Amino acid sequence: MKMTIDMPPVTACSVSACAYNVDERCHARAITVGDGAHPGCDTFLGALKHTHQTEHDAGVGACKVTGCAHNRDFECMADAISVGHAGKRVSCLAFESR
Repeated sequence: MKMTIDMPPVTACSVSACAYNVDERCHARAITVGDGAHPGCDTFLGALKHTHQTEHDAGVGACKVTGCAHNRDFECMADAISVGHAGKRVSCLAFESR
């Protein structure tokens, strides 16, 4: 079964140590953002080996950061996001406080 879901795209990822990152693009099918308080990329998978599945770019499947202005019913409503380092965390860089 193949499903089509409209999700905000992950347009860039600067976290080169993630297994889903190839050429600064995220190739997971979808990512989950947040732990409730911090906009971390919960899909981050640190690995030396990177995915070979590069025919699609990731979208934001869910967002658990209720304090983000883009969060509506645990889904991201931003036009697009990018992922990168915010301090020592791998985070959604589109995060905006309400």
